[in-house]
Amino acid sequence: MLLAVDVGNTNIAFGVLKGKKIVASFRMMSQTEHTSDEYGNNLIAMLRNNGISRDEIDGIIISSVVPKVMHALVNSMVKYLGKQPYIVGPGIKTGIKLLIKNPNEVGPDLVTGAVAGQELYGGPAIIIDFGTATTYVLINEQGDFLAGVVSPGIRISAKALWQDTAKLPEIEIKKPDSILGQETISSMQAGLVYGQIGQTKYIINEMKRESGLKDIKVIATGGLGRLISEECDEIDVYDPNLLIHGLRIIYEKNKKTKPKNDEFEPGV
Repeated sequence: MLLAVDVGNTNIAFGVLKGKKIVASFRMMSQTEHTSDEYGNNLIAMLRNNGISRDEIDGIIISSVVPKVMHALVNSMVKYLGKQPYIVGPGIKTGIKLLIKNPNEVGPDLVTGAVAGQELYGGPAIIIDFGTATTYVLINEQGDFLAGVVSPGIRISAKALWQDTAKLPEIEIKKPDSILGQETISSMQAGLVYGQIGQTKYIINEMKRESGLKDIKVIATGGLGRLISEECDEIDVYDPNLLIHGLRIIYEKNKKTKPKNDEFEPGV
C-alpha cells in the first residue's frame, strides 16, 4: 500500500491507497511542530486505528508547502516505517511542463493538483484548491501548467475579521439562509461565503476569457470546496481527494527510481 501525505499550511492529510482505491484517510495539524518520534508514534497509531500495519506500507510520497516540518516528518517515516519517501519537487517526474516565468516558484501542491486534474479529468482545465489559500491553476489540453492565481482562503478572511476588528466575533463558516443579514453573525457569514462565491465565479470566467481555451473543465478540491462548489455553476466537479490521487499518480511515475532525499538524515 502507498502512504500519500499532503502537508498544507493548516493540516497534514494522510491517505493510504491500495492500487487506486483510498482505504484510509486521517489528518494531523501542521501548525504544531513535533519531533520525529511524535510524528512516528501518531502515524503508527492512526494506521493501527484503521486496521493497517506499518509492514503493509510499501511506499511513501509527500507534497509539502511547510518546509519547517519536513525534517522531523521525513525522519519519522524512515525511522518508524523503514521507507525513504519521495518528495514532490525539483527532479521528480510529473509528466507536465511548467510554462511560466519562474517554474521553481510553483508550489508542490499546485503541481500535484495539475497532475491529478490532467490524469483524472483531462485538459484544458482549471483546478481550484480551497485551502488556507485559495489557488487556481490553468492547464492546457496536454496538461502543461500555463498560469496560476492565489487569493486569501475563506478561513484567512474570516480570521482577519475577528482578529482585526474590536467587536466582530469568531463564527462558524457556513452559508446563511439569506444574503440579507439581519444580525452580526449572519451578516459576517454572508460576506465571507457569498464573497468567496463571487470571487470564484469572476476568476474562473476571467481565466477562461483571457486564455482563449475552449471547453475548459473546472475541478475543485479542498476543505471548503464542497460548500462553494454547490453554489457555483462554473465548477464542474468537486473531488475532495484530488491531491491524494495526484500524489499516487506522481508516485507511479517515479517508483522505479530511488528517492533522492539524502538531505534528510535519520535523527530527531
